[in-house]
Amino acid sequence: MKIHIDAAFKSINKNNEELCGDKVQIMRTENSTIAVLADGLGSGVKANILSTLTSTIIATMLQGGASVTEAVETIAATLPVCNVRKLAYSTFSIAQVFDDGRVDLVEFDNPPCIFIRNGEVMDLSDCSELKECAGKNVTESHFTMMSGDVLALVSDGVVYAGVGQALNFGWNWDNVSSWLAKTVGKESSAPRLAVSLIEAVNELYMGKPGDDSTCLVLKATPRCVVNMLAGPPVDKADDNRMVHDFMTSPGKKVICGGTSANIVARVLNRKIETTLNYSDPTLPPTGKIQGIDLVTEGVLTLSRTVEILRDYLNHETDSYYFRRLDEDNGAARIAKMILENCTSLKIFAGRAINPAHQNPGLPADLSIKMQLLDQLASLVKELGKPVEKTYY
Repeated sequence: MKIHIDAAFKSINKNNEELCGDKVQIMRTENSTIAVLADGLGSGVKANILSTLTSTIIATMLQGGASVTEAVETIAATLPVCNVRKLAYSTFSIAQVFDDGRVDLVEFDNPPCIFIRNGEVMDLSDCSELKECAGKNVTESHFTMMSGDVLALVSDGVVYAGVGQALNFGWNWDNVSSWLAKTVGKESSAPRLAVSLIEAVNELYMGKPGDDSTCLVLKATPRCVVNMLAGPPVDKADDNRMVHDFMTSPGKKVICGGTSANIVARVLNRKIETTLNYSDPTLPPTGKIQGIDLVTEGVLTLSRTVEILRDYLNHETDSYYFRRLDEDNGAARIAKMILENCTSLKIFAGRAINPAHQNPGLPADLSIKMQLLDQLASLVKELGKPVEKTYY
């Protein structure tokens, strides 16, 4: 069975540095997810440039079909060893996870990856070997991920958290991995795991990190489609076809808009129940239709959903963000479903113009609703999840 990789990362900068010396690149191919964590030598601007070059070159080459050896050789030629410290200008970890679960992992001078299955840290020594690649000693591992497995790549700022402050010798790899194994059962998604770990690291540093610290989390999840129906068809004769397509598509069902909900209820001969829970006075309450996972208002709710997802993609991922995601309103519930329970999105969009939202003299493509659906689709694609749109 094919799996989907939920990928997320979180970084904190070394104290008093404006730029992070760690850099993460996540790219998708037709049949795999590529994730690279690079840690530039030192900190600040120089480290940021070095790690950005390293991660971008490796990820772009792998996405283009190059082998890991070719990518590492290119990095070795591009970023030579520092003459003073005799250290590589950038360390890195590369993970390519294929849709069938196969994992190709290459690590160079970064802390070893943390692989968790069923709440336990797995020993990868039997499937790892030390190799020389372009004059560098790298650790190469090959194993398989199954649904529910978590793979975490961390920079050395994580394992040295608290050294000389909260802890004498830092947090160390064993403590980080056991902490993560316990937390996997509490936090359901890759973004929440990455944020939880980095917040723990920041606490050990007492809010003044002694090094750039980054956690990149890859979680294998079963494939789950979210189907979203928004807006009535231009031709009322298409109502039945639109509802049939929507209901027969496997996966979760979301309806955005009162008119859309009325059409579905009429075609299916089911009742709409409106909740009276105004937990957020700025958004209309949600409703219920038998067989539908979520029924919300249209434009206001979609606008807030787009705002929440855009905040996430700008990496404003902290406790405040997740408190916002856990709010009891339609927009938060849609955003949470897309972020944490969705591997692909199908949009069933009616092009009929609502006079309340649009000047009827303008083309339908310029309607507020269509713009919001296009923005939503674009953001979901940025999250690495495919989007399919059908218009009526």
